Amino acid sequence: MPAMPAAHRRLPPTAAAVLPAASVCALAVFAVFAAAPTPAHASPSATVSPGSPAPGQRITLGISGCGTKTGRATSRAFGEVRLTPGHPETGNLVGSADVPRTAAAGSHPVTFECGGPGGTRVTVPLTVIAGAARGGSGGSIGSTSTGQIAVGGALVAGALGAGFHVMRRRAEAGA
Repeated sequence: MPAMPAAHRRLPPTAAAVLPAASVCALAVFAVFAAAPTPAHASPSATVSPGSPAPGQRITLGISGCGTKTGRATSRAFGEVRLTPGHPETGNLVGSADVPRTAAAGSHPVTFECGGPGGTRVTVPLTVIAGAARGGSGGSIGSTSTGQIAVGGALVAGALGAGFHVMRRRAEAGA
């Protein structure tokens, strides 16, 4: 039987069924991205990290979607901070502040203004917790249980054993 030209070959039934569905999915994805707002038209979004600092702790402030090169953030917890461009391509503004050691515990909203006074405003919560900021490890290390130490030790021992086994196999194969 002679070979059929490529133009007359039929696709397998599964491929014939999948291609139209894939085309519809691709068009749907394109439509979603085409309808999504561009960063210049998106409403500003602000963040404060950490959102629950202790007195004496440094916080990072950020806002994106302003469309300006300057801004400010104000709060009773730290006063006023000027925001500057964080990265030229992302269009975000950043700054940092120290929560004073004398700051009262409780809620202290942070108001971000794009371009300074009179610009678009976004307010996010900031809750100062009671107590002082922990020094040393920055409060990132808590207590470790005996079980956690045992699991960590077993993982280290297993990794060392596997490494020894691989090195021994290589030495035997090379000899």
